[in-house]
Amino acid sequence: MGACTKHVRSRRAGNIEEKKMLLEKIKQEFGCPAQDIRTYSPLTLAFMGDAVFDMVIRTLLVQRANKDNHLLHKENSHIVRAKTQAQMAEVLWEMLSGEEQAVYRRGRNAKTATSAKNASLAEYHKATGMEALLGYLYLTDREDRVLYLIREGLAKLNLTI
Repeated sequence: MGACTKHVRSRRAGNIEEKKMLLEKIKQEFGCPAQDIRTYSPLTLAFMGDAVFDMVIRTLLVQRANKDNHLLHKENSHIVRAKTQAQMAEVLWEMLSGEEQAVYRRGRNAKTATSAKNASLAEYHKATGMEALLGYLYLTDREDRVLYLIREGLAKLNLTI
């Protein structure tokens, strides 16, 4: 295993096992070169964060029950939308570190060519900031922090999946 590979140690039946994070597996499998994520555009981070947020919510929905595809899509769309992400950013603000707040602000203040169909421009910008933060955390191997923020955001907004 490479020196730069990040591992998570977990205990199962008294044994310590090492697991690579998904990002590290993808980088290794496809030969992705190391990147300085701090230089990425906030909209690139938001692009990644949108996918990460969507994947977490879809995973929760599917793991909770084997439902009709239409119902899964409807439930997913209720949470993975600009208005909810904007609300989540607001309730999580005080929990964010200075570094996380700076990444969020970069995303929120980024000039976008599009806007959400069912959200105000302010909500859309806040959602873009939230997505940029999630993308940044994911790309810097902080999946635990991503999951923590999403879990806390869902709880603070009283959203159950």
